[in-house]
Amino acid sequence: MKKAYIWLIFCVVVWGSNFVFGKILVQDFSPALLTSLRLLFIALLLVVISAYTKRFKSVNKADLFSIIVLGVIGVFINQWSFFVGLQTADPTTSALILATTPILTSVLAAIFLKEQLTTRMLFGSIIAIVGIYFVVAKGSLSSLQLDIGLAWIVVTMVTFAIMIIMTRVLSQRIDPLTITLYSNVVGFIVSIPFAFSLDVPLRISVDFSDWTLLIGTAIVVHGIATLIWNNNIRHVNASKASILSNLEPFVAMIFGLILLHKPITGIEVLGSLFIVGGVVLSTYQWKRG
Repeated sequence: MKKAYIWLIFCVVVWGSNFVFGKILVQDFSPALLTSLRLLFIALLLVVISAYTKRFKSVNKADLFSIIVLGVIGVFINQWSFFVGLQTADPTTSALILATTPILTSVLAAIFLKEQLTTRMLFGSIIAIVGIYFVVAKGSLSSLQLDIGLAWIVVTMVTFAIMIIMTRVLSQRIDPLTITLYSNVVGFIVSIPFAFSLDVPLRISVDFSDWTLLIGTAIVVHGIATLIWNNNIRHVNASKASILSNLEPFVAMIFGLILLHKPITGIEVLGSLFIVGGVVLSTYQWKRG
């Protein structure tokens, strides 16, 4: 059990650092090209894993259409909007906005999957929104600035929630690895024509360290960390594991301080506590005595 928690914390650190590493990468690569390259390495990793585990599966036409939609919205647009947003958005604020994904997922699940939306979820959502206000507006309406980057991060959050809902539905009929493999391959194929057309001028680094960071984060963040999380989540309480995942904004905050020399403000800490508290209140499954 202790070893499982250590591995889960490792995953949270990796995912939280992705916001800062993404911020670094978009300085040297165009967002659309960066998206395409990253999806290429993710897809190659998944192909290797599927071949090694002999889990290549075919899907019917109806499910294939859903996977294509998932690949376009939940993979390509999700990844692309993330990097476009990080061009101007603060990585810590971005992490905090994305931390509210479970709340939006609950709302979408209530609408499309007829899952129950409780008063506790609504109250938790309000608390999280108050936290976002503190972080984005710095605690004052006069400081509120509409950053186009944050708007794209909201798109990332929405598409991520859609991806979770679609994956939840598809996983009832299809192996999760198959869904992940096919949707990422679709996302990569769709990204190719946009890689050289969306960004003018095109930016691509020739620095070996930048390519190492790109390939390393693609493989570790979206491949190895996900596999480790899925392998260890079965050994711990799911609700406690979900609370661990809410620590990502704090990890992003610390990595931002270390790598980007961005100071941590009191208002960010306060907003973080509100957001994480609201998400926990909305999603934690309380035990009944």
